[in-house]
Amino acid sequence: MIAKNQTLAFQPPEKTAAVQQELLRAHVVYCKEHSPYYQRLLKTCDPASVTLESLAELPLTDKAELARCNPDFLAASRDKIVDIVFSSGTTGQPVQMMYTASDLQRLAYNEMLAFTACGIRPDDTILLTCTLDRCFIAGLAYFSGGCELGAAMIRNGHGTLESHEAVIRKTNPTVLVGVPSFLRKLGAYLEERGMDVTALSVKKLVCIGEPVRKADMTLSKLGADLEVQWGANVFSTYASSETITTFCECTAQQGGHLHPDLGIVEIIDGTGRSLPPGEPGEVVVTPLQMEGMPLLRFKTGDISFLLTEPCCCGRNTPRLGPIIGRKNQMMKVQGTTLYPPAVFAALDELTGVCEYCLIVQNSHELSDRLILHLALTPDADDLEAIKRFLQARLRVTPSIVLKTEEELRQTVFPSGSRKPVRFIDQRG
Repeated sequence: MIAKNQTLAFQPPEKTAAVQQELLRAHVVYCKEHSPYYQRLLKTCDPASVTLESLAELPLTDKAELARCNPDFLAASRDKIVDIVFSSGTTGQPVQMMYTASDLQRLAYNEMLAFTACGIRPDDTILLTCTLDRCFIAGLAYFSGGCELGAAMIRNGHGTLESHEAVIRKTNPTVLVGVPSFLRKLGAYLEERGMDVTALSVKKLVCIGEPVRKADMTLSKLGADLEVQWGANVFSTYASSETITTFCECTAQQGGHLHPDLGIVEIIDGTGRSLPPGEPGEVVVTPLQMEGMPLLRFKTGDISFLLTEPCCCGRNTPRLGPIIGRKNQMMKVQGTTLYPPAVFAALDELTGVCEYCLIVQNSHELSDRLILHLALTPDADDLEAIKRFLQARLRVTPSIVLKTEEELRQTVFPSGSRKPVRFIDQRG
């Protein structure tokens, strides 16, 4: 049974910190007593001496270790495990995660808080366009959170555009949850079918799996397109299968809130040093109150930054900015450092680019080679204009290969994939 405190984020910072410190110490005690992996790692650690300020002195855990020593992370007896999932494998082979009934209760509570922050209420009807099967945790998380909230849930999952159209016509959902590029495609399909999408019942889009905001917190072209296309508010979320802890925007839409009774977030540089607010680095999460496979200072591999000024929604806890990219996807091209989302954001601004995929290869010791596969509509700008635009926005000019939309869709949406595959790393 987890300890719930729905108002903790609204409390004075010193009160929130006191509760977090108590939960952190209990978490370290649990890890040391029940997890074979942390029994070794924390052998000389006195949990009673652990504070929020000294958290950075504890060892980090990365995904490679979680994969290599996976059985040793299990801190509950096998008869308490009720659900087994696999991470999406963005950085390599999927990693097995095991959850107890308490972990699933925590999952539902977490997503209920996230939905509530977005302004979603029990009288809303939520259409899920993400799958609940294939050992995937996200769909189950949103479904459980919606049920905990008391909203009506529609589990259409990875349905066809035709099936989503039928569901929308029959049930009048007020909220859609899904990958933003798919939601934009769904909106375009409904428009082609003669529907006035802005006049539909949908008032909120909860976007998962892809960023919809830029580093300055404004909507990206993809996010802005969705807002106009659906006439709805667009909310960004970020989470991982390993931590089952969500950062979700509130109605102020100025960064993702982490619920303080469920986790602690840090931003670190390449040496493991904690970075100050506003400075980008790797997101590190210590998920509190996890029972099956608890983690301590888990390195997500994602790059972002913290916003620490109080939010106008009344919450006083730190917020996570948009994900800038993945640490292992950083590219260096002729002295310029960039991440795939920057390339995608630029492409989303171009008229006539209907599909794209970025391939990165080794060029020579100090530079990577970028190859863009593009599908263009008849009214697209000419190739030279596209190259000039990308050079101006990115300070690099990728090589461009033209493909048909159908050819590219087979690459971007491979059979069985949970997310669009727009980045292919062929280095080394």
